Amino acid sequence: MSHSIRKAPLALAAAALFATTGAWAQAPVKIKIADSFPVGHYLPKYFTTPMMERLKTLPAARGFEFEYYPAEQLGKAKDLLSLTQSGVVDIAYVAPGFVSDKMPLSVVAELPLQFTGSCMATMAYWNLAKPGGLLAKKEFEPNGVRLLFTIVLPPYQVITKKPFASLKDMEGMKIRASGSAKELLLKKVKAVPVLMPTPEVYESLSRGTIDGVLFPFNSLPPYDIHKLSKTGTINANFGTFVANWVISEKRFQSLPPAMQQELTSMGEAYTKSVCQQVEKDEAGDIEKVKAVGVKLTPLSPADSAALISLSQEVAKDWAETLDRRGRSGTEVLNAFRAGLK
Repeated sequence: MSHSIRKAPLALAAAALFATTGAWAQAPVKIKIADSFPVGHYLPKYFTTPMMERLKTLPAARGFEFEYYPAEQLGKAKDLLSLTQSGVVDIAYVAPGFVSDKMPLSVVAELPLQFTGSCMATMAYWNLAKPGGLLAKKEFEPNGVRLLFTIVLPPYQVITKKPFASLKDMEGMKIRASGSAKELLLKKVKAVPVLMPTPEVYESLSRGTIDGVLFPFNSLPPYDIHKLSKTGTINANFGTFVANWVISEKRFQSLPPAMQQELTSMGEAYTKSVCQQVEKDEAGDIEKVKAVGVKLTPLSPADSAALISLSQEVAKDWAETLDRRGRSGTEVLNAFRAGLK
């Protein structure tokens, strides 16, 4: 009896230690966030870091540990969707242009349509792709993921190693593209599209594997592409690029309600603020490109008119191709165009 009595205070003390310090608590739940951007890239700076910092302040986030893996540390850009679906990654940067076999409709915002800047296209796309939207129902939900944040980059320009003065000069040039929309347009101007992920572009351009790129000005300095280039367009629209941050629906539903609410409320706020910031940044990035000697020239009026006509053909071809596959291309294109207005 006396031995049992001596044990009781020890048990009570242990229970108190567990309650006050969590010494016997389970290990923190890890939230793994991954992308393909180099360290210091502006998009993780504007999206990923603020997201993690805000989540860490939530009482509901106690017991969670956030791990960030940039620069394809957990997988190639094209694999990040499947890694999210399988649970290897919790939140990932997923570019529809790199997974157009799985998310072909989401490429709609990459078409060379009549918009300027980033925010006009970003908000039109967000309204279709956020939970409850047309694209969410047709593409994100079937893939088992939900959109957290997005940005449609400013219109892409042609930037090349060898000089050109007109669309005709681009004929036969090997131009890097990302996604089916820009691939279609390059074929229309009789250039040769070369599809490759962004991290591979610098080496390919330096080796001469490609003659140039379709890039927005914002993305040239982070990859030093402008330092290998001589000539480029300005104020044209050769399509653009959609960058999404997604979480698997299964993982989202496993989070505490307060974390779900915070991620949801951050979505539209960050999407609006980041596109505005990117638009502000573009002027400075243009100056960086000019500073290393790249000659930026607007297309002639005749070439501009020709590009608009070819762009309309591209959008029509893109939509009808998806229609034939039973994928509602025209419906999504019309909805996106309506959003632009």
